[in-house]
Amino acid sequence: MSEKVKLTYKDKEYEFPLLEGAEEEKGIDIKTLRAQTGLVTYDPGYKNTGSCKSEITFLDGEEGILRYRGYSIEDLCEKASFLEVAYLLIFGNLPTAKELALLNIEIRKESLVDEDLKSILKSFPKSAHPMGVLSSLTSGLIAFNPSSVDIASESDLREAIIMLLAKFPILSSWTHRKVKGLPLNYANTSLSYEDNIAHMLFKLPHQDYEASPVVVSALNKLLILHADHEQNCSTSTVRIVGSSHAGLFASVSAGISALWGPLHGGANQAVIEMLEAIKADGGDTKKYMQKAKDKNDPFRLMGFGHRVYKNFDPRARIIKKAADEVLNELGINDPVLDIAKGLEKEALSDPYFIDRKLYPNVDFYSGIIYRALGIPTEMFTVMFALGRLPGWIAQWSEMRKNNEPIGRPRQIYTGENHRTI
Repeated sequence: MSEKVKLTYKDKEYEFPLLEGAEEEKGIDIKTLRAQTGLVTYDPGYKNTGSCKSEITFLDGEEGILRYRGYSIEDLCEKASFLEVAYLLIFGNLPTAKELALLNIEIRKESLVDEDLKSILKSFPKSAHPMGVLSSLTSGLIAFNPSSVDIASESDLREAIIMLLAKFPILSSWTHRKVKGLPLNYANTSLSYEDNIAHMLFKLPHQDYEASPVVVSALNKLLILHADHEQNCSTSTVRIVGSSHAGLFASVSAGISALWGPLHGGANQAVIEMLEAIKADGGDTKKYMQKAKDKNDPFRLMGFGHRVYKNFDPRARIIKKAADEVLNELGINDPVLDIAKGLEKEALSDPYFIDRKLYPNVDFYSGIIYRALGIPTEMFTVMFALGRLPGWIAQWSEMRKNNEPIGRPRQIYTGENHRTI
């Protein structure tokens, strides 16, 4: 007999079933709560609310575990490419050699963007924030591909997925090159998916370009580590927009806007901005570590600790090694990165930070890598979006295939009672 939870209200007892996930996490099924009792739950930020059942990502913040479809991120970063991980998230399994070859062929066929999209890009001033540009370009894809996705049709769904996997890296690179004032690059279909991303971002028109294996490896790991992260703000946005049966492109565009915020995808940008401010104030890391410990000081150390991971961010362990390799490979002399290394060293040895488990997180190290690669600070969140794309697609597809109802949260009204004029 399945377990139940009892609620007593106004001397009457109600029972609600207990759900158990694959990793033994438990939740109360309250979908009939309002119908039975007239009550709703109050849960600001949905910190205690499971909005869906999902087979995609498992996250255990207390133990520092992150798995995609059962595979640990440690294994995936060591043995898989970003495109293989994208396939895993979207289709459920790692691809065979034949499936991966077919996916590459399909992506190469779609690796063109309608030239009229350039008109949208040109309409933005160079000062426009890249996330606003990327969101607009992604929305623009709808106009050039107006047919809606028939979720019951495997071919329709696959076509939409391939189109987005092929075109989104191009739009991301165009956004980057708009910021840098560089001519736009197109996909080089002779390259792997990951090498092609580096090519579109960094190739200059007057030079041959061959990406460093260390750089491509670091990019590959960054994209994998950002590929999905359970029901976060942007993923929940993609799912709730899609629950209205809005299309994939529209839902992803909404996800980009959600990711833009400094409390979500903008965190790695905030890290570099903090480091710049420390540099402008003389670069004394010890001073700022003391400020971070002072509860009366408004200064906050960005890129340390995580609201989900209560012990350590498992992604940070992987990307720290990649950051060290990139800095060593490129031999960069940058005072801002020196400050970052100083803060890292002190935080990892300071009892105050160790006791509170305030370790450097993935945003700290990803910001360091992107800066070392010459990617502008305001572009960091675009790179995050590029990595998160497969997760958004997977979550949207799962939500639609499960025919989940339209998202419609309730509220506790606290305004005025009925008034007359």
